[in-house]
Amino acid sequence: MLTARAADRAVYLRSHPVLFALLTATRRRPVLRLGRTVLVHHPEPYREILTRVPLDRTAEHTTGGAAARLTGGGLLFDQSGSEHRGSRRELAALLGSDGIAALRPHWQRALDRLTSELAAGPVDLVPAVRLLAGATAAALTGSTADPVALAVAAERAAAATARTHLPSLLPRPGAERRARRAAERLTALLPDPRDAMLAVAAVNTTLAALPRAAAWCARAGLWEQARTDAPALAAELLRLTAASPVLPRAAAADADVLGHRLRRGDRLLLVARHAAEAHRDTPAGDAALAAQAPFGLGRHACPGAALARAQLADLLAVLAPHRPRVLRTVAHSRSALPSYRRCLLARRPGAAPCPRPPSP
Repeated sequence: MLTARAADRAVYLRSHPVLFALLTATRRRPVLRLGRTVLVHHPEPYREILTRVPLDRTAEHTTGGAAARLTGGGLLFDQSGSEHRGSRRELAALLGSDGIAALRPHWQRALDRLTSELAAGPVDLVPAVRLLAGATAAALTGSTADPVALAVAAERAAAATARTHLPSLLPRPGAERRARRAAERLTALLPDPRDAMLAVAAVNTTLAALPRAAAWCARAGLWEQARTDAPALAAELLRLTAASPVLPRAAAADADVLGHRLRRGDRLLLVARHAAEAHRDTPAGDAALAAQAPFGLGRHACPGAALARAQLADLLAVLAPHRPRVLRTVAHSRSALPSYRRCLLARRPGAAPCPRPPSP
């Protein structure tokens, strides 16, 4: 487990070194104010803010604010009131059990191709997952674009947008312009431009989560557990890797959170990684809260959580018979979320591939 944790930690430090150095240095402070920015590390204030504090969905330096600036608004991430509730209901239906069953054949084809390639020799998991993510995003949005082209456009839009609202030691001249152009290239591939953030979320969360979780599984020697109970292992690996480690939000009203005063307009950096206790092998607090924390909570919970768990469980199930080992990983230094640029796996000598268990 220590080897797997150390290797995964390196991905965070490579992707956003300034941000994650700050988060590491302040981790032992449950809530810490730095001017008008409030860092929230502890599970309880994290839960309080997401379930009880009014949040401004279009504020500067938030996901919704970036979406509104770059695409003209009207997206799930920057809507409010009845419009937002209606969109969430539609998406919840699309990503419910029936919706996931309808989507599964789209990503299963990518997994079939992956297992064929792995049986023949070493495989880079990142392109395989990019195809899986793009095919899923295309099915979700009704796009007829090439799945890989759609995934790449969503990756670039997310990376460019992240650089406009995450901390940096150096100025980023032209970042806003590059983000806008990346957003335009993505929306050109979609039937409805309002689905841009759906595509961004589906692609980038998948690319951040699946290769890192598979590499963790290999390094920690968990393939027998993947073979016997892939869904349970998938849920735990998503907690440990915390694909969306920080949720940038803004307070829409004054509030008191466990003795800490929040002021309207405060920038909130909600550290989902620490709320999930991803730095621990076993959560010390509420296990259910830890498992859900990487996906947000309450009305601010990500409706794609079940989709992410299903995709990872299916990936682990098809890899388990091969018991692959990690040959090499390379962290992605420019991705929006902590991700691998390369994740080279090879089938373990002597592993005997067996028929894949039927999909649930």
